[in-house]
Amino acid sequence: MEKIKAGVIGATGYAGAELVRLLARHPHASIAAVSSVSFEGKKLSEVYPSLSGVCDMTLSGGEGMEKECDVIFASLPHGLSEEWAERCVKAGTKFIDLGADFRLDSAEEYSKWYGKEYKFPRLHEMSVYCIPELHRAALKGKSIVGNPGCYPTSVALAMAPLAKARLFKGLIVDAKSGVTGSGRGLSDTTHFPNCNEAFSPYKVASHRHTPEIEQTLSKLAGEEVKITFVPHLLPLNRGIISTCYADMKEFKPASVLHEMYTRFYEGERFVRIMPLGQCANLRNVRMSNYCDISVHADEHTGRAIVVAAIDKMVKGAAGQAIQNMNILFGLDEGEGLDYVPPAF
Repeated sequence: MEKIKAGVIGATGYAGAELVRLLARHPHASIAAVSSVSFEGKKLSEVYPSLSGVCDMTLSGGEGMEKECDVIFASLPHGLSEEWAERCVKAGTKFIDLGADFRLDSAEEYSKWYGKEYKFPRLHEMSVYCIPELHRAALKGKSIVGNPGCYPTSVALAMAPLAKARLFKGLIVDAKSGVTGSGRGLSDTTHFPNCNEAFSPYKVASHRHTPEIEQTLSKLAGEEVKITFVPHLLPLNRGIISTCYADMKEFKPASVLHEMYTRFYEGERFVRIMPLGQCANLRNVRMSNYCDISVHADEHTGRAIVVAAIDKMVKGAAGQAIQNMNILFGLDEGEGLDYVPPAF
């Protein structure tokens, strides 16, 4: 089988560099081109010495990449991916967007939360949003994929069984994230003296991932779902852990919930349901494409408490994008993603 020629736009961002790291050992893909406006003309390994001997390609400005590749991954700020998608459609190249431009169905919601307008509305009719464990069937015949956000991935996988069964009526999500989600750009929030030995919420009741989470859960439930979502910044690089507090319509003990989750995710290699009594832990998913989920029940309040842990750069970004690529090209979903998390 001829290898899939993959291009990475925004290869010097954290998610872009992670794509390169994973693609470099993919058995059925090769890196055909890498681009970066900020570092054009430099070798990628000059920007990330860890990639020395792995990817020493020179970074281009991206011109003509869509004609050189079978698939292009874009790791760009919102508002910049649509033009690339248009170019890829014309060239017959598949396009996987790790940014926000193809995540929301509603142009009005996108404008409200991101302050941008869709430039090519017809592209959104051709695209599909895909968390593989929940939406893989919708990928068939598509050329544009909206790769989910990191928080929405963790919350959707945590809550999908309960949403599908319409078992909850209210949801509060308390989520924690490492600092790489903010990208390479410097800010007071991610400046080392401000985030080291610190812990605080941010963008309370205003985070842009809120409508994406609500959209996914509403579709699963077949009814409108609204959430209270509060993210927090952890003083570490990788990882997202989301603790979801769901008011159950009818109380179910932890044993019943655990059985429900085990059945729902049966056969899903990248979702691991923890044994009853254990809690999901960021350490156990680091550098991997796994999502670990632990299920708990609070008899005192009648709530289900579900905890999901992912590596935000892998399952929350680059790994999930490659999982989507594998499906698009008819490969086994796990190709190139068989990383075992470090034990410590």
